[in-house]
Amino acid sequence: MLLPVKSLFTLALILSNINAAFATLAVPDFPDKGLTDPPNNTFIDPRVNYENFMGRVTDKDKSGRILKVKVENNNTKFFKAGDVTHFWVNKHKTSTPCRASVRNTEDFFFVIYVTDFKSCWPEDKYFPRGMQLNFESRELSNRVFEASKFREILLLRKDGFINQLNNINHFLWTYDQQKIKTAADYDEQINALRRKKQLAIDNLLQTKQENLLLQVELQKKLDSLDESLKHYRVERQEYMLDRWNMDHDLGVGFPQRPMKLKKR
Repeated sequence: MLLPVKSLFTLALILSNINAAFATLAVPDFPDKGLTDPPNNTFIDPRVNYENFMGRVTDKDKSGRILKVKVENNNTKFFKAGDVTHFWVNKHKTSTPCRASVRNTEDFFFVIYVTDFKSCWPEDKYFPRGMQLNFESRELSNRVFEASKFREILLLRKDGFINQLNNINHFLWTYDQQKIKTAADYDEQINALRRKKQLAIDNLLQTKQENLLLQVELQKKLDSLDESLKHYRVERQEYMLDRWNMDHDLGVGFPQRPMKLKKR
């Protein structure tokens, strides 16, 4: 069965649109940056109020003044014994909070001693377990700030240790290569010293040969100079006046006057 030309054109157009749809990938328009918050490893978050936190009473002693509180935020581990905190009972907001002092801490738990319940809970009413307490503590905020600064110091120390460990690992991993390189460097220096030594010995040998030749030549020249000096030596001559004086001293007869010098 043959389709008309118009139907064939319509079918081809539909197929081309389907191929184009499958060929185009749907890529979401992500922003260039800012997908996640920067890591907060050193400083406290300025958007968080560390003075306020919540906890639930999980246990208490017979007197009802020592409470064990479970918290979702483990910042309470920074509490120290004797730190003061204030709290309100949830849905029982009063003008004055109850005052308590910290006795002990552990992960996600801390123990407090309540001085008095009058300001935040009716005196004649039983204080049950499971109550949610809203805490406020300026000292915890200070402890968190101190902990953040100490964490910053610890991170710097960790970076230093990591750099030292990286250097040690790099040395250990490349020990064989460094050993070969060090041996090659010293072998090169040894070979250079051997070449210098051989060159110095060769120079000394050459100087010796030259000095031997020069020695022979100098001896010949000295012998020639000795012969020349002997040839050009001037003999000493004495005058007759000396002989006349000598005869006069010896009492030998002689003329009254010395004879004149003979000319040669």
